Amino acid sequence: MGLSRPLPGEYDERYGHYLASPPEGSVLALLEAQAKDVRALYGSLSEGQGAHRYAPGKWSLKDLLQHLTDCECIFTYRCLRIARGDQTPLPGFDENAYAASAQAESHAISALLGDFQATRNASLALFRSVPEGAWTRQGTSNGRLLSARCLPYFALGHAAHHLAVIRERYLPGLK
Repeated sequence: MGLSRPLPGEYDERYGHYLASPPEGSVLALLEAQAKDVRALYGSLSEGQGAHRYAPGKWSLKDLLQHLTDCECIFTYRCLRIARGDQTPLPGFDENAYAASAQAESHAISALLGDFQATRNASLALFRSVPEGAWTRQGTSNGRLLSARCLPYFALGHAAHHLAVIRERYLPGLK
């Protein structure tokens, strides 16, 4: 079973948007390829472009990169806890409060990108170390049931969602 796609019943349907249509293939290989995509996209931006917001009140491109890193840390931590059999309910978090506290605007894109890559590498290392039988262990996060094997897919789907938003709403405003 391992890192095969999670089955209905292993996650609350409200999380389904992260699992809706992941590409076929190894989730670990997809996470590695996605990290390259993030590097290529953000590596081509100037600092001024990193501050771009597609509308007033929306996060900047730097804020979004910090958000991807923060969420990846949280998804990976949840995976660790659940895979290790910890049944303590895990809380949710306020992404807007995190974004405000992070002050991504004060950091260089290269630093934010380095943080993202280091976090993704740590995630991949953890995912590779999870024993086969631990992937189907279940826990509770944000009041919702999920299995450990959902979390790599959540990391992939969450980042894919935001990369699509960046391409759709942010990049056209930079041209």
